[in-house]
Amino acid sequence: MPLGMDRFLAETGIKEFDWRGRYWARWNDAVREAGFEPNSRPPKTDDDVLLAQLGAFIRELGRYPTVGEMRLRKRQDASFPNHKVLERAGTRRELVERLRAFCGRTTGWADVDALCSTIVATLPAATSTEAQDDIETGYVYLALMKIGRERRYKIGKADIVGRRTRQIAVQLPEDLELIHSISTDDAYGIEAYWHKRFAAKRRGGEWFELNAADVKAFKLRKFM
Repeated sequence: MPLGMDRFLAETGIKEFDWRGRYWARWNDAVREAGFEPNSRPPKTDDDVLLAQLGAFIRELGRYPTVGEMRLRKRQDASFPNHKVLERAGTRRELVERLRAFCGRTTGWADVDALCSTIVATLPAATSTEAQDDIETGYVYLALMKIGRERRYKIGKADIVGRRTRQIAVQLPEDLELIHSISTDDAYGIEAYWHKRFAAKRRGGEWFELNAADVKAFKLRKFM
């Protein structure tokens, strides 16, 4: 019996991107070259095709794609679904959960299932779709708080940056100065990106001890 992709990875340490498109176009080609007959599977449904396309893109990016990235992929690959098709298929949480179910019943998708677990963990428990959408399309901001000679930077997300920073400032002993904001259609994902990038400089919650180069890197981005 031939190994599945997950077992092959576990036994050899060879990842899919090391062989796909270099030695074999698809897993079944590798199985045939090894002298085995690929396992027969029931035909995929339209929903499975959609989920597979989304899952492959998540695998490539290492996170959930933004609308802008979906539009670019559609221009590059006509077979990729329009982002509006995905929007009609369900909320982000619903799509990720369906993708996890797809990964569970399909060989070779364990890595995407793991990514989906991370994505779900970063999604808020919104009380309504509207509440989630209000902040999902908005801004990720960098703000500065000065306490004497000490400087602390906050990286957060907001639908209206000015209003959000004023709300934060009310709770702080010192004024909060807005340094820069990045317009985005994936506020949760982009905030998580910057938190991860500066993880070594985190000083609790959304507060970071950044240097001039870090601030410059953030300010270079106007849209993500």
